[in-house]
Amino acid sequence: MLTTLIGRTLRVPTSTGPTGNGRAEARRLDAALLQVGFKASKELIEHVAGLAKPAAYTKTIVDAVRTLVGDDVQHNPYFKDFPHGVPDTADFWVYCLHDALLKHVPGDELAANGVLNLLAMPAYGTRQHTYEDLLAAHDLLITSFKDRVSVLHLGGTEEEETRRLYLELATSSTPLNPADLELLAELAQQTNEWPAVIPMRENRAVINAARLLRGAPLRVDTVTDVLRLACRASGGDVTLVEPTRFRSFCRPERRLIMAALDEVVADNPGKLGDVRQRREAWKRLGERLHPHEYGHLPHAQDVFAVARGNKVVRSFAGRTELAFQDDDIRRATEVLSQAPGMLIRQTDRLLRTASEKDVQFVVDAVRDAVPAVSGRVLCSLLQHLENRETPDAARVFATRHRRAWITYDTRMPLAYDVVRELTGILEDELVRRLPEVSELTVADEVRDIVLPLSGNASEDGFNVLPRGSKVRLDGDLLRFFVYWRERARTTDYDLSAVLLNGDFDHVGQVSWTNYKQGGAYYSGDLTSARDGATEFIDVPRKAAKAKFVVPQVNIFGGEGFTEVAESMFGFMSRELDQRGKPFEPSTVRARSAMRGYGNVAVPVVFERTEDAWVATWLHLYLRGTPWANQVEGNRDIARQLARGVLSRKYFTVGRLAGLISRKTTVDGQKLHVDLTNADQLDKLLEPTG
Repeated sequence: MLTTLIGRTLRVPTSTGPTGNGRAEARRLDAALLQVGFKASKELIEHVAGLAKPAAYTKTIVDAVRTLVGDDVQHNPYFKDFPHGVPDTADFWVYCLHDALLKHVPGDELAANGVLNLLAMPAYGTRQHTYEDLLAAHDLLITSFKDRVSVLHLGGTEEEETRRLYLELATSSTPLNPADLELLAELAQQTNEWPAVIPMRENRAVINAARLLRGAPLRVDTVTDVLRLACRASGGDVTLVEPTRFRSFCRPERRLIMAALDEVVADNPGKLGDVRQRREAWKRLGERLHPHEYGHLPHAQDVFAVARGNKVVRSFAGRTELAFQDDDIRRATEVLSQAPGMLIRQTDRLLRTASEKDVQFVVDAVRDAVPAVSGRVLCSLLQHLENRETPDAARVFATRHRRAWITYDTRMPLAYDVVRELTGILEDELVRRLPEVSELTVADEVRDIVLPLSGNASEDGFNVLPRGSKVRLDGDLLRFFVYWRERARTTDYDLSAVLLNGDFDHVGQVSWTNYKQGGAYYSGDLTSARDGATEFIDVPRKAAKAKFVVPQVNIFGGEGFTEVAESMFGFMSRELDQRGKPFEPSTVRARSAMRGYGNVAVPVVFERTEDAWVATWLHLYLRGTPWANQVEGNRDIARQLARGVLSRKYFTVGRLAGLISRKTTVDGQKLHVDLTNADQLDKLLEPTG
């Protein structure tokens, strides 16, 4: 847990070891951290210096940050001299064929029906050197003042830091990514504490599932909360997107679940309206809970009666849809006004379908609703409206698992006057909630970070930002990489790059079928990863011919991104004269896990400017094909993804800072808040009336 705490928070829990003279170990710690791009704070150095035997403690610290940037594994590309000595693709294949013939590989294995089988060649896809050979082939990295340095701070005790992390995850106001959700589950098993507020239903279900195992009373306030915890307790999908095969529950567990369900419905029978939406799941759960055994819990039995169709209850969503079907926009608006958050989320649909005389009725309803709506929902609508005066270049949708779906924007644009009026209403409400400040300082490097309006737009990792966020990369050389380690089956991932001009037209690609093009070059194709495999692509800015570079990771065969033991994507920047081995942890700018559902990952797009590279996070996955995915088959959709995301306007830190500046006064307070933190953002913009 200590390693997890350090990697997740960049705070080091205090050691409980005996005091003494650990100054020498403290100096070694600082030197070791610098090698991987970190530095210990003054307080951390002083804490280590005051320990008698801190060696094991400092090793854990170094191991944690090395894992964070991906330096806990050996990154060994196919060509040991990479980025030098990369041959032309055809020349390399000829070499492999010549080597195979010398080794007397049968001709029918080398080719079938006139098609060359690269995987049958002994020299193809398998490194011909050791990691030590790689190290010997490279000079030491020449340090640069532009190299990344991240500070590690001293925290509280391990127990305090564990509780702090548990509460941070449990009370998150955006959906957690899968890795953080599993971490919350692990922490929930270690505590009986129930946070005062749990905004996300998935988090509530994870904590309730842990309570169910301990036999503790459940805390739910909707019938769907019960369904979610049953899914989690059965090892299923807590988001309810994928169907769950429910396990058998023991009698004490059934009693707890049915009692919770009965209490929810008894307090508000109208909540039965949510059952019909997932009636099949409820019927399957009923087979495991045996509701007929609980005659003393009639309200819980009503849930399953609705699921079976023996009892009819009209849901809130159902009444709304009936109004839309009758083209009665005023009635739909009145129904939605009973749930202000739903009204805000349905504003575009209401405006698109409203007659000219009903548009102002919708706008007035929105004006009345905004004081009761969360700040993130208001920011989401504000961001949406800023993209509705003209059609999108491409509509990009993403599921909770970051699976992308792209379509043309066939919606009629919203009227300019309506967009301006609604924008003014939303901005005025947000400004009303903001504190008066006398001073606000926002660093230039965070102004283009997209506010964390949804946790579905990012992944676990280091320096990972929400979709649409931009990061400037100083240094002439851009290098990005993929690492994977297979679990049970031979697995072949292929790193590729689509090269685009300023109009997003395709001008080339770099991959295992084309090692060099447009100034970019590839490190070589590895076709299995029992002990881990890494592939790189280098793009020197001054030599690059493309305006945009879109990396993608294709699954050619084997295990998917959610099945492999490990998988990550990352990028580095350095000067051309820094030398060093292909993977230098101090040059890593970001490292993202790859755990999405799809056979092609498109994590980021890079834009070449006059003096730097600018990375824009995508965090998207394409369906692809079951096997043999190649860049040639995905380049057009990758181009559309890049164009759609880059042409969209996002609600950024800089945009929010502009709203805060409207409340700047001489007598205001100095504002110290991390505008990129979802929880701090919610506190800043919470409804106040």
